[in-house]
Amino acid sequence: MLSSFPSHQPSIVDSAHFIVIGSGIAGLYSALELSKTGSVILITKSALTESNTTYAQGGIASALDTHDSPELHYQDTIMAGAGLCDSEAVLALVYDGPKRVKHLIELGVPFDRDQENKISLTREAAHSRRRILHADGDATGREISKTLIAKVRQSNIKVYEDCYSLALATDANKQCRGVVVILNGELKLFLASAVILCTGGLGQIYGKTTNPSIATGDGMALAYNTGAALRDLEFIQFHPTALYLPPAPPFLISETVRGEGAILLNSKGQRFMPDYHPLAELAPRDIVARAIFAEIQRCGTPSVFLDLSKLSPSLIKERFPNIYETCLNYGLDITTNLIPVAPAAHYVMGGVVTNLQGQTSIPGLFAAGEVAATGVHGANRLASNSLLEGLVFAGRIADYLSKNPLTSVVITDQLQLHYPQLLTEYDSLEQDLQSLHEIMDRYLGIVRTETNLVKALNLIKKRNTTKVNHFELNPAYFELQNMYTLAQLMLKAALTRVESRGGHFRADCPNPENEWRKHIVFKKSDQTEAIMEVVE
Repeated sequence: MLSSFPSHQPSIVDSAHFIVIGSGIAGLYSALELSKTGSVILITKSALTESNTTYAQGGIASALDTHDSPELHYQDTIMAGAGLCDSEAVLALVYDGPKRVKHLIELGVPFDRDQENKISLTREAAHSRRRILHADGDATGREISKTLIAKVRQSNIKVYEDCYSLALATDANKQCRGVVVILNGELKLFLASAVILCTGGLGQIYGKTTNPSIATGDGMALAYNTGAALRDLEFIQFHPTALYLPPAPPFLISETVRGEGAILLNSKGQRFMPDYHPLAELAPRDIVARAIFAEIQRCGTPSVFLDLSKLSPSLIKERFPNIYETCLNYGLDITTNLIPVAPAAHYVMGGVVTNLQGQTSIPGLFAAGEVAATGVHGANRLASNSLLEGLVFAGRIADYLSKNPLTSVVITDQLQLHYPQLLTEYDSLEQDLQSLHEIMDRYLGIVRTETNLVKALNLIKKRNTTKVNHFELNPAYFELQNMYTLAQLMLKAALTRVESRGGHFRADCPNPENEWRKHIVFKKSDQTEAIMEVVE
């Protein structure tokens, strides 16, 4: 096996037809569907239950109601995407969505129902209809995860938890053939005919984020180090309403709270959203987040407030039990008090470029969920389309591989292992992570400028990228490297896009420009600098 990693060769520990990396909705569902075709190994760096999906509150969008249609869902998604959605990908999402969501119901996901036992639907920002399915009020992701994990545990899928994916392996034909992991402090190699990345997003690049600690961009870095294309990394969605109650960490206050009638007030007690958009609190997320940011700046306070007074205490406890209990644990009773909120990094619209079957630019490597750039979200994701995208494209990958099987013969002595380049300079993992958080929160937040982006890029570039012979097999060390690598690409993209669109807002060029209805794509080169292209 060919390797650029100093003096470390992994031993082969297991093999299967398919390897799925990640245990959110995309990973669990693709593993279950692929198990109908062949053997499956599911790898996750923490516990199966730890994923962005588990923390998803609002729900999953699907045009199931008689007053709704895939066409209307399509229009809402295109509108939110600010001119950069791939129309074919959106069509796949909205037309495949109802079938896949019905499959979740068949699998036993306990979506909430009304008194007539019909699926209960709510509305969220930028949706023209009530089409959001939810479970246990505001614990939709958790209930989906519980159901799918139970099915995985009952299947013949091999599960490896606490298993950190470090490098992908390709054969002499440049086809992805497996993954090198850190398992019990040692390097191990898993082999397969196809690898499916379902590793989620990169929210931990920011200090203020709604994402759990596992969201460190590992899948994007794995793909990038192997030569796959990454796209649209400048488009970061900041959720408008994360709990602001230091020292409590940011905690997501679901969009559905506003969908049910809550309003936003500034520190002077004034409702402000009607001044920013005709849809007021139900405007697209990027608009609401920037409006809150503007009010915080104007009033000189660290937060604004969500007013739930139009909602009865019984409705609040029934629809939002998780939010209610969490806030109560921090001494805040949301049935009688305003909720202090501020925006926090929530979702990346970009990722590993895929086609409609989830194929990346590396043969045998697929991606689904937040790690992927399918083109569904454009410059700004429509609320509750994230769980749906992971579900739909995971299913499409499984369908494709069931009809187009890949050869499973692997010649191990011809494998190339695409390890990350090692960084030599860091004071400590904690200090370097804090430094990264400060840079990204300050310079690549909701409002950006050329001056600040250049400053941030120079700070990131100060890190040494010389290869070294001494390092530790500590996953946290490689997570940090992944985040610094991706942060540099994100900053370059934001500096290159001299306009404002969706989740990318430049105060020095605040309007969208027709000439920038394009995508910024990165590929790794043999040199230290990435190859960047601007494409239609």
